[in-house]
Amino acid sequence: MNRVCLPIVKSLFVAFLAVTSFAHASEEKKVAKADPAKGEALYNTGDAARNVTACIACHGAAGNSSIAQNPKLAGQHGAYIHKQLTNFKGPERNNAIMTSIAKAMTEEDAQNVIAYLAKQKPTPGAAKNKDTVELGKKIYRGGIAEKSVPACAACHSANGAGLPAQFPRLAGQHQDYTAAQLTSFRAGTRKNSEQMSKIAKRMSDEEIQAVSDYIAGLN
Repeated sequence: MNRVCLPIVKSLFVAFLAVTSFAHASEEKKVAKADPAKGEALYNTGDAARNVTACIACHGAAGNSSIAQNPKLAGQHGAYIHKQLTNFKGPERNNAIMTSIAKAMTEEDAQNVIAYLAKQKPTPGAAKNKDTVELGKKIYRGGIAEKSVPACAACHSANGAGLPAQFPRLAGQHQDYTAAQLTSFRAGTRKNSEQMSKIAKRMSDEEIQAVSDYIAGLN
């Protein structure tokens, strides 16, 4: 190799190593392991200085909401919760309370809370309307063929456990919350799942209520 070029090559190689090391360090910092203890603290007390409201106020102790309009989060798949927090920051989901909180949370906050909720055991729910439980069961397990509504179980599993990183856990979720989300998908006010929007638009109020009630009884 030409002696004049050699120092230049060496300099370029050193520069390359420096850039690579910096990128590697940045990546390590980016994927720092989530801390469920910090997640628990943020979930239970929030952070007033950053306008992060305590999650427990709406979603209950250990993620088991006692308010029918607010979802249970205990045991929910982390990827799903992360997606919702991200969507609350944009136009896909419009909620005055959650949008404000999501925008105030850092990525570290989100991962820590997710890690905490993943360790919590969801409390069982129960179907309340015996007159519609068979209709709800039929829709959940077999869909509505004449309306091209697929079985909920095809994506959310037979027992409502969902599929990590793809489809959320539904088992034991409040009837009111599930029905409200299906109605929002149908109306187009919730826009973060094209698949669910298409399905919900084919369902009547009675069908939405029936399947939501049935889902509440899955455990």
